This record gives sequence, structure tokens and C-alpha cells, in this order.
Amino acid sequence: MDTATHIVMGFGLAGLATLDPAIVQNPLAYQAVTIGVVAGSVIPDIDTVLKLKDNATYIRNHRGMTHSLPATMLWPFLLTAIIMALMPSASYGHELLWTFLAVSIHVFVDIFNAYGTQAVRPFTEKWVALGTINIFDPFIFSMHLIGFGIWQTIGHPGITFSLIYLIIAVYYVLRGIYHRQTIKSVKRSIPGLTKIYLSPTMRWSHYHVAAESHDYYYVGKINGCKLHLIDRFERTPIDFDNPKIQAAVQDKNVRAFLSFSPIYHWAIKERNGKFIIQFTDLRYYSKGTYPFTATVWLDKNLTVQSSFTGWVFSEQKLRKKLVIARSHS
Repeated sequence: MDTATHIVMGFGLAGLATLDPAIVQNPLAYQAVTIGVVAGSVIPDIDTVLKLKDNATYIRNHRGMTHSLPATMLWPFLLTAIIMALMPSASYGHELLWTFLAVSIHVFVDIFNAYGTQAVRPFTEKWVALGTINIFDPFIFSMHLIGFGIWQTIGHPGITFSLIYLIIAVYYVLRGIYHRQTIKSVKRSIPGLTKIYLSPTMRWSHYHVAAESHDYYYVGKINGCKLHLIDRFERTPIDFDNPKIQAAVQDKNVRAFLSFSPIYHWAIKERNGKFIIQFTDLRYYSKGTYPFTATVWLDKNLTVQSSFTGWVFSEQKLRKKLVIARSHS
């Protein structure tokens, strides 16, 4: 989920914590739990700071180790130790329990969007991405705002957020059922598909679609019950024996892209005495472009002159980023 939703979930858990008698009877313990659940709701995304280094490092690591099983176990102990050092009269056991719940929910809800996490690491580094909930879901966010409004006026926060989270849980189930029905509909529309990637939008029945068969990649949109095909590409395996490809995949930006993207189109072009190798993720079609890409410029000697990976929404901006990257190399 996005950061704003993780934050409101933290405060929602603070409301839920009022059902814990040991917390309610001790104002200092409740204050400590509130700090713990809000911090626990955002701490797994601390790896966002890697973006300050470069996109390749960010893409390879965001929602990776910080969302792994060891980290999910470590964060609550770390946060609880800090909070207890500052507020020693708080309840250690209850603090740890609620902070663990906050961290676990953060990691859990992140697997439901198309980006996903490496939540099962270290057993596997596979990205777990169910693709049933958009990164920002207006319904989930609005339910929290409604809950805060009731909390501040007529409702008990614990009971209020028990009902709020029950409603949200049902919503998740319904979205999952609709997701499965949509996949079946896409399979009926395009026989022979081997993989389908649905990226939910903020609208219930609208999805971005990327799919593959043995011979083609397909890109489309689902509006309601209708599939609208946008592009079809021949499915050509990467020729790793090609010297240009061999040079390109040594670049850190390309390696980061390939480690993350499960379905992409690639192409080699020659322009102004340079070879341009571009890898395009097909899951994120938006406004006539495929914004998530990895692009490399090679000279005639197949030396990397410039490279970029990340989100860019026009050819002009991509060239500008490649020029900037070259000037800093």
C-alpha cells in the first residue's frame, strides 16, 4: 500500500488496541502502543531511502529484505526496545504484541498489489504479488477516515475499528473473487494464454492486463466485463549469445530490471552510431506509454555509455535521463 494508507492503518490499530484491558488501564502504555503501531505500520518501507542512491538499488531492494520473514520478526523487537528505553513503565509484552501486529499487517497487505514483496524470503526470493488491490485503494482509505470520525464523536474506538477491519477483510475477499473471475474472462477472450498479470486500478472493475502465450505477449485493459486489447508483441526469447545483449545485461540498471519484471518486451535499435537496447515492462501501460523501462546506450565497441531504469513517461524524458546518467558516469 502507499505510505498514507499504512499510516492510517497504524492509527486504526491504535484504536483497536483499546480493546486490550492492560492498555486501556494504563495511559502511558496506550501512548507507547500508539507510537509502536504507527511506527510498525511504516518501518518496513524504510528501504525507500535507497532511492537516494539510484533507481537500480531501489528496484532491486524495495520491499525485499525489509519485508522478509526475518525482518518481520526483527522490527517489533527493535521498535519495542527503543520505546521501552524511552518509556520504561510501559508494558513490554503488550507493546511487543501490538507492534508485531502492525508490522505483520504492513507486509501482509503489500502482497495484494501488483508490485508485491519478497515476503517469503529467505526461503525464496520470488516476488509475491497477488494483484487484487491497488497500491492506493480509495475504499480502504475512506473506511479508516470514517472510523476516525466515529471514534471522535459517538463510537468506541475498539468496537469501531473491529467493525471497520471486518468490513475491509470482506472487501479483500470480494476483490480476490472478482480477480479470479476476471482472469477466467481473459482466458476465454484469448485462448492459449500461459500467464496473466492483472494490475488493479482505483476502480473496482478496471484492470491493466499483461499476458503471454507461447507465441505472443498481449497488453490490454479491462473496463467492466470487456477486454480491450492495446498491443500484441511476438514473444522472442532474449538472445544471450548476442554480444550486444551480453554487454547490456552486465549493466546494473538492466540487472535490476530483469530481477523484478516478470513480463517484458525487448528491442535493439541503432541510432547516431549507438546501439540502444531497451527492456519494457508490459504491466504498467499508461496513457499510451510503457513507463517502466531499462534502457542502455552502447557504443560501437559495446561499451556502456549510459543507462537508466525506472519510470519515465516520454521518449524525450528518457533521452534526457540517459544524457544526465552519462554526464555523471
